[in-house]
Amino acid sequence: MRNKDQSELGTKSIGKLIFGMAVPAITAQIINLLYNLVDRMYIGHIADVGATALTAVGVTMPIIMVISAFASLVSMGGAPRSSIMMGKGNNDTAEKTMGNCMTALVIISVILTALVLIFGEKMLMSFGASGNTIEYALDYMNIYAFGTLFVQISLGMNAFITAQGFAKISMITVLIGAILNIVLDPVLIFGLNMGVKGAALATIISQGVSAVWVMKFLTGDKTLLKIRKKHLRIDIKILLPCMVLGLAPFIMQSTESILVISFNTSLLKYGGDLAVGAMTILSSVMQFSMLPLVGLTQGATPIISFNYGAGNGKRVKEAFLLLLKASLIYSVGLWLVAMLVPQVFIGIFTKDVELISISIKTMRIYMAASLLFGIQISCQQTFIALGNAKTSVFLAVLRKIILLIPLIYILPLFSENKVIAVFLAEPVADIIAVTITSIIFTMQFKSVLREMKS
Repeated sequence: MRNKDQSELGTKSIGKLIFGMAVPAITAQIINLLYNLVDRMYIGHIADVGATALTAVGVTMPIIMVISAFASLVSMGGAPRSSIMMGKGNNDTAEKTMGNCMTALVIISVILTALVLIFGEKMLMSFGASGNTIEYALDYMNIYAFGTLFVQISLGMNAFITAQGFAKISMITVLIGAILNIVLDPVLIFGLNMGVKGAALATIISQGVSAVWVMKFLTGDKTLLKIRKKHLRIDIKILLPCMVLGLAPFIMQSTESILVISFNTSLLKYGGDLAVGAMTILSSVMQFSMLPLVGLTQGATPIISFNYGAGNGKRVKEAFLLLLKASLIYSVGLWLVAMLVPQVFIGIFTKDVELISISIKTMRIYMAASLLFGIQISCQQTFIALGNAKTSVFLAVLRKIILLIPLIYILPLFSENKVIAVFLAEPVADIIAVTITSIIFTMQFKSVLREMKS
């Protein structure tokens, strides 16, 4: 084991560590977002049917989000636990954790592939597909389903590379796939005239190459924790705590899928395909606002987890405060762009005048409270880094299930402009959730620091 590299998480300057790990992690998150954004950009510009095809791909997003969420269920709980074990000097348990998570991801991918192929059409129709969009949605989803294993491995196991402090390697994993996707999209969509099918095929080929890269690294000589055959057999005592801790990011991502369903069905009812198309664009921009923040927390999480395992409360506190400041600076900056020049984002996805008009109007409402995201995600992810599953799960459930989803259906009952009322649910839920999260975190974080000191 390369003890020098490992001990840096507990000795090197917090600022240098977070910057050194967060920049590649943020870059990786932005690049990862390109998988879907690039598809949508090209699809939105397909001659004659671009707007309809773009709306159709938006309808597939709940399924894609659930597939990604299951990768988080396993890895986003397993990776912090591996870091905590490394902080305690117990690398054997850290490797067992990684091996168990690997097996779980493979099993989950097989089950998800079968479910999507069997029930895909029914799910898409219930998620807001119409007679105009279902054909394109099925074309995309049926091909994407065959790449589920690649998605689980490339997303799920890449978290264990970051957990060891190899943020640059983790970034390269995503970069390889994204560049390949960008190259293949125009070739398959336009060059081979495959349309929506070409976009899906480009994505799964790219994810497949990323998955191979991840496995090569984690079985090679440069990794601190290695995938070993003896650790692949499921040990429920090892795997279950990982999945419990991973419930919070799983809920965050899977409920994002339920959110898209709730938004799409409500908007289809009140505003038709045009309103659903606007939501597709806005959800893409919202992903852009969230994923770089997730990248920032991924850079800080191994540092917090390692030092929590090592009992170093001072470094845990310092890492959190720096994470909070950086997250707030980013979220406020993005909010300003969304409020002042929303067309910068919207013009990327469509040239349709009507769609641009409604998207500009609704973006300023939908992202009105996005400047607070820095607080929410910093506190929530720090709970995960500390192994606090109960609180992190509650906060994940609070914002989306308890607040946002009901508001999507309640607010239109009290407004003449029901489409605007649906979009207004987002900032109302955000303000309430951030307030509650801040209060809970302040109380519990102080308690954690006191316990570590004693």
